[in-house]
Amino acid sequence: MVRLEFREIDGRFAYEVGGVNLWDDLDEATVSALADAWSRRGVLVFRRQAISEDELVAFSRRFGDPDVIVRTDWQGYRPEIIQISNMRDYNGRAIGGLGAGELGWHTDQSYVLNPATGSILYMVEKPVEGGHTYWANLQLAYQGLPAGLRARIAGRSAIYDYVQRQSTYEDEKPMSSELRARTPPVTHPLVNTHPVTGKKSLYLDPTTTVGIAGLPEAEGKALLDELNAHATRPEFVYRHDWQIGDVVMWDNGFLLHRRDPFDPGMNRWLKRTTIRLPASRHIVPASALAA
Repeated sequence: MVRLEFREIDGRFAYEVGGVNLWDDLDEATVSALADAWSRRGVLVFRRQAISEDELVAFSRRFGDPDVIVRTDWQGYRPEIIQISNMRDYNGRAIGGLGAGELGWHTDQSYVLNPATGSILYMVEKPVEGGHTYWANLQLAYQGLPAGLRARIAGRSAIYDYVQRQSTYEDEKPMSSELRARTPPVTHPLVNTHPVTGKKSLYLDPTTTVGIAGLPEAEGKALLDELNAHATRPEFVYRHDWQIGDVVMWDNGFLLHRRDPFDPGMNRWLKRTTIRLPASRHIVPASALAA
């Protein structure tokens, strides 16, 4: 077994992991230790990695089933790889998506019926300034909720719609009928319980939620605004200062994330996998189609 080293970065929920090369064929004991840490801690950071798309997918597969992205125009040469970049190839075609602008707080795949909750992001090329990524811990946010607000959201579910998410992307074309058919509105519980720790957590996505099931539109949006403002307070947030070769793993079951803008004249290129993590170790929201 590899001798793993876990070092607190922010003193709360982000940990740097040393002693491991992600391109190696890791033994089961090492993978199990990483899986347990990922389940409990939320954000794991690996420095100085140099991995191919095949190696990134193989590493991801040790923890669950890598998903195939619905946006085929953002794929790498492997269909499990999402390219996040403002760069273009020699024909002028975009390499991936999401540009150079600010990306608001969101949760990956919250807009699908059964979201794949694990994400692994690998930094290939970064700008000199800007483009920081932030994570907000929704377990800590739930623990910090006033009692009255906890009572108001008990048993409630939010409505998620990818049309709302897509409207926040820069230079985005109107949604195709095919993509709309693949991403109908869904509902997810606002509060979930972690299967390992037993801790309760909020489940939110400010860029994708359009209301709360069973509440009038204005009342639902006001309640979501209140929850989002609370969940992204500084005491629940970790800012990551990227280095080339960083690999960051996080759990969308109880974390939000966002990105700072950066100079569009500078290159930024990351590769990401999205993984169906096991419900025995991770929060996987129970979902149903919105009425």
